[in-house]
Amino acid sequence: MSNGYAFITILGLMVITVITRGFFLISKEELVLPDWVKRGLRYAPLAALAAVVVPEIVMAQGELIGTWKDARLYAAAAATGYYFWRRGMLGTIVTGMAVLIPLKLGLGW
Repeated sequence: MSNGYAFITILGLMVITVITRGFFLISKEELVLPDWVKRGLRYAPLAALAAVVVPEIVMAQGELIGTWKDARLYAAAAATGYYFWRRGMLGTIVTGMAVLIPLKLGLGW
């Protein structure tokens, strides 16, 4: 790619970024979202978290894991169980790590 194309690409990305991020600031009136959008946006953080965490648990090297001898599965199950039992975030993390580390270091999973 020549320097001219790189410059045009960077400039185009800059313009698109400014337009998309400043879209809500351009209007002088408050943008009213429909109720169905507001309801859907409540689940956006959970969906984003699931989109990041689930592939890390069930995939390795870009493919689904093919064995039950994977410490991540048991750590996720233990952490999920703890969360539904106690509803504590720190305990969930500690429980998951308490299962993950011995299985990784002790059994090599």
